[in-house]
Amino acid sequence: MTTIIDLQRIAEIQFSDIVLDAYLLEHKLRITLIDSGFIDIHVSQKLPDKFSFHWETKDAKGTIYRYDNFPDKNWSYLSSYPCHFHNGDQNKVEVPPFPFEVLQGFISFMEFVKNKIKKSK
Repeated sequence: MTTIIDLQRIAEIQFSDIVLDAYLLEHKLRITLIDSGFIDIHVSQKLPDKFSFHWETKDAKGTIYRYDNFPDKNWSYLSSYPCHFHNGDQNKVEVPPFPFEVLQGFISFMEFVKNKIKKSK
Protein backbone atom coordinates (compact mmCIF):
# COMPACT_ATOMS: atom_id res chain seq x y z
CA MET A 1 0.00 0.00 0.00
CA THR A 2 1.28 3.45 -0.92
CA THR A 3 1.89 5.71 2.07
CA ILE A 4 1.90 9.47 2.35
CA ILE A 5 5.65 9.26 3.05
CA ASP A 6 6.11 7.49 -0.31
CA LEU A 7 4.29 10.37 -2.02
CA GLN A 8 6.37 12.94 -0.12
CA ARG A 9 9.58 11.30 -1.34
CA ILE A 10 8.34 11.24 -4.95
CA ALA A 11 7.34 14.93 -4.78
CA GLU A 12 10.71 15.95 -3.36
CA ILE A 13 12.82 13.92 -5.79
CA GLN A 14 10.91 13.44 -9.04
CA PHE A 15 9.29 16.90 -9.03
CA SER A 16 12.07 18.93 -7.42
CA ASP A 17 11.89 21.47 -10.27
CA ILE A 18 8.43 22.65 -9.10
CA VAL A 19 8.37 21.61 -5.41
CA LEU A 20 9.79 24.01 -2.83
CA ASP A 21 8.93 21.90 0.21
CA ALA A 22 6.89 18.84 1.19
CA TYR A 23 5.98 18.30 4.83
CA LEU A 24 3.42 16.62 7.03
CA LEU A 25 0.76 18.98 8.33
CA GLU A 26 -1.52 17.21 10.80
CA HIS A 27 -3.08 14.33 8.82
CA LYS A 28 -2.05 15.46 5.33
CA LEU A 29 0.98 16.14 3.19
CA ARG A 30 1.40 19.77 2.14
CA ILE A 31 3.51 20.47 -0.94
CA THR A 32 4.49 24.09 -1.58
CA LEU A 33 5.18 25.01 -5.17
CA ILE A 34 7.29 27.50 -7.10
CA ASP A 35 4.10 29.25 -8.31
CA SER A 36 3.25 30.17 -4.66
CA GLY A 37 0.44 27.63 -4.71
CA PHE A 38 0.21 24.41 -2.75
CA ILE A 39 -1.02 20.85 -3.01
CA ASP A 40 -2.66 19.04 -0.10
CA ILE A 41 -2.51 15.26 -0.21
CA HIS A 42 -4.83 13.06 1.83
CA VAL A 43 -4.47 9.29 1.87
CA SER A 44 -7.00 7.56 4.08
CA GLN A 45 -5.63 5.54 6.98
CA LYS A 46 -8.95 3.74 7.43
CA LEU A 47 -10.33 3.25 3.92
CA PRO A 48 -7.99 1.37 1.58
CA ASP A 49 -6.93 3.27 -1.53
CA LYS A 50 -9.02 6.41 -0.81
CA PHE A 51 -7.19 9.63 -1.68
CA SER A 52 -7.47 13.31 -2.50
CA PHE A 53 -4.96 15.50 -4.34
CA HIS A 54 -5.92 19.19 -4.10
CA TRP A 55 -3.93 21.93 -5.89
CA GLU A 56 -4.82 25.48 -4.97
CA THR A 57 -3.22 28.10 -7.17
CA LYS A 58 -2.59 31.65 -6.10
CA ASP A 59 -3.98 33.24 -9.26
CA ALA A 60 -6.60 36.00 -9.16
CA LYS A 61 -9.42 33.53 -9.93
CA GLY A 62 -8.60 31.20 -7.05
CA THR A 63 -8.31 28.26 -9.42
CA ILE A 64 -8.38 24.81 -7.86
CA TYR A 65 -7.76 21.36 -9.23
CA ARG A 66 -8.73 18.35 -7.15
CA TYR A 67 -8.63 14.69 -7.99
CA ASP A 68 -10.16 12.28 -5.50
CA ASN A 69 -12.07 9.06 -5.11
CA PHE A 70 -14.05 9.75 -1.95
CA PRO A 71 -17.69 8.99 -2.81
CA ASP A 72 -19.63 12.21 -3.34
CA LYS A 73 -23.17 11.54 -4.56
CA ASN A 74 -23.14 14.87 -6.42
CA TRP A 75 -20.82 13.27 -8.97
CA SER A 76 -22.42 9.80 -9.10
CA TYR A 77 -23.47 10.41 -12.72
CA LEU A 78 -19.83 10.19 -13.87
CA SER A 79 -18.77 6.91 -15.44
CA SER A 80 -15.65 6.96 -13.26
CA TYR A 81 -17.57 7.34 -9.97
CA PRO A 82 -16.35 7.60 -7.25
CA CYS A 83 -13.25 9.00 -8.99
CA HIS A 84 -13.77 12.59 -10.11
CA PHE A 85 -11.74 15.66 -11.07
CA HIS A 86 -12.51 19.29 -10.22
CA ASN A 87 -10.99 20.98 -13.25
CA GLY A 88 -10.28 24.58 -12.31
CA ASP A 89 -13.40 25.12 -10.21
CA GLN A 90 -15.20 23.38 -7.36
CA ASN A 91 -18.29 22.89 -9.54
CA LYS A 92 -16.61 21.96 -12.83
CA VAL A 93 -16.36 18.21 -12.31
CA GLU A 94 -15.46 15.59 -14.89
CA VAL A 95 -14.03 12.14 -15.41
CA PRO A 96 -10.38 12.32 -14.31
CA PRO A 97 -7.62 12.11 -16.91
CA PHE A 98 -5.46 10.30 -14.33
CA PRO A 99 -5.01 6.65 -13.34
CA PHE A 100 -7.37 5.49 -10.58
CA GLU A 101 -4.62 3.91 -8.44
CA VAL A 102 -3.04 6.09 -5.70
CA LEU A 103 0.62 5.98 -6.75
CA GLN A 104 0.16 6.30 -10.51
CA GLY A 105 -2.66 8.80 -10.02
CA PHE A 106 -0.40 10.97 -7.86
CA ILE A 107 2.47 10.89 -10.37
CA SER A 108 0.11 11.74 -13.21
CA PHE A 109 -1.50 14.56 -11.17
CA MET A 110 1.94 15.98 -10.39
CA GLU A 111 2.83 15.87 -14.11
CA PHE A 112 -0.38 17.80 -14.79
CA VAL A 113 0.62 20.42 -12.18
CA LYS A 114 4.14 20.64 -13.60
CA ASN A 115 2.84 21.19 -17.13
CA LYS A 116 0.40 23.90 -16.01
CA ILE A 117 3.10 25.73 -14.04
CA LYS A 118 5.59 25.55 -16.92
CA LYS A 119 2.97 26.87 -19.40
CA SER A 120 2.14 29.83 -17.17
CA LYS A 121 5.72 31.10 -17.17
